[in-house]
Amino acid sequence: MERIDDLRWRRSSFSGNGGDCVEVASNRPGIVAVRDSKDKPGPALAFTSGAWTAFVQAIKHGEFDL
Repeated sequence: MERIDDLRWRRSSFSGNGGDCVEVASNRPGIVAVRDSKDKPGPALAFTSGAWTAFVQAIKHGEFDL
């Protein structure tokens, strides 16, 4: 099992330096992990690469716009 600290986390360049960000790690085959940048040692969610791609595409197509 991979350890969470073995992941390489990144955040969007749109985040600025405010610190209220979602970070994503995708350096493990088939898995994308997501965490809150304010709680780095806290929990992270893990998704399959396919599920993450579908989620990002849905965002880009406005499926979650209020």
